[in-house]
Parts: sequence; C-alpha cells; structure tokens
Amino acid sequence: MDSIAGVVLAGGKSTRMGRDKAFVDFRGEPLVGHAIKRLAPQVARVAISANGDPQRFAAFGAPVLPDVSPGHPGPLAGILAGLKFFARENGFEAIVTVPCDAPFAPRDLVARLVAARRAEGAVVAASTRGVEPLFALWPLAAADAVEAALAKGDASVWRLLEGIAAAQVDIPVGRGADWTLNLNAPEELAAAEGFSPS
Repeated sequence: MDSIAGVVLAGGKSTRMGRDKAFVDFRGEPLVGHAIKRLAPQVARVAISANGDPQRFAAFGAPVLPDVSPGHPGPLAGILAGLKFFARENGFEAIVTVPCDAPFAPRDLVARLVAARRAEGAVVAASTRGVEPLFALWPLAAADAVEAALAKGDASVWRLLEGIAAAQVDIPVGRGADWTLNLNAPEELAAAEGFSPS
C-alpha cells in the first residue's frame, strides 16, 4: 500500500502493566516489536507514537512521534501526531493505527480496511466483541477533526470516528489467537503466552 503509512500507538502511561508496556517481553520480544512486525509489511512506512525519550525505540528504525497535544490526552493525540507527520511526507493519503499491546493484529488488516473504504473516508475494524477503534484507517484530512475534538477536551477515539462517519469492517477471529487482544496487565500477558498466533 504505497499511499498508506502505519502508526503504532505506544504513548500510553501503562498504568495497569506497572511499567512501559511497549517494552514488556512477550515470547522473547518487546510488545512494540510484535506490533511493528505485523503492521510494517502492510504499509509503505511505519512510525511509533510515543512520549518520553525517543532513543529507547532506536532499535526499531522507525521515527518516534511525540504527542502534539499537551497533557497526554490518550491515543487520539497519537493519531493526530501520526496524521500531521505523514501530511509532511510526499505521497501518503492515510494512516492505519494499531496499539502496541496487540501482538496478534491481523496480517491483512490494511487490505481489509482499504477494501471497506467509502470514497476518502475513515474505516474502523470490528469483531464479535464490538468496534476496535484503535485498529483504524484515518485519511490525512481527518487531522482537523481530530485536532478540534482534542481542543474541546474530547479524547474519545470512538466518538471521533462516529463524528466523521467512519465505515466499519468486520474481521472475524480465526482459529489462532483473538486479534483484538490487548495485553494491558501482567495476568493478560501470562494468559496470552499459550495462544497460537493467527
């Protein structure tokens, strides 16, 4: 997908995990490494949305994008950082986001999102659990709406997607691990160790 960039959202405070979730070891590799490996083959370029010292991500060879909004208002701020960064790069029309704590993101996520796209709009993935707002395709033109929502103090990714009439694509859970799994806490990480990757 030459015109689509990927952004791994790793800017959270990791409160439930108790340490930087992006670097928690899962099957011998940091969680953020799993997310990058899943997303990178599907897009033209990958960046990491994260706050703090960017050098800790140096081994992944991807640009690190700090929030452009004050106060760490959550993943919507990371989405805005990605939109603004790739707006400055030639040839990109949209970004696809995934959270760093989702090591089983679909290997065909981007293709499914693009196939469900209406005109130049946004698309969000869903499963039998419901909508998964951090697995989404965002046109670069959505930056104004994202920035306006954050300026109003509304950091809800799902409300923003509703507000811009995002299309929805259902992605079933295969025979392997549930692609929607977010490993937010040590007990979730331990439980996922035994799952077969899809």
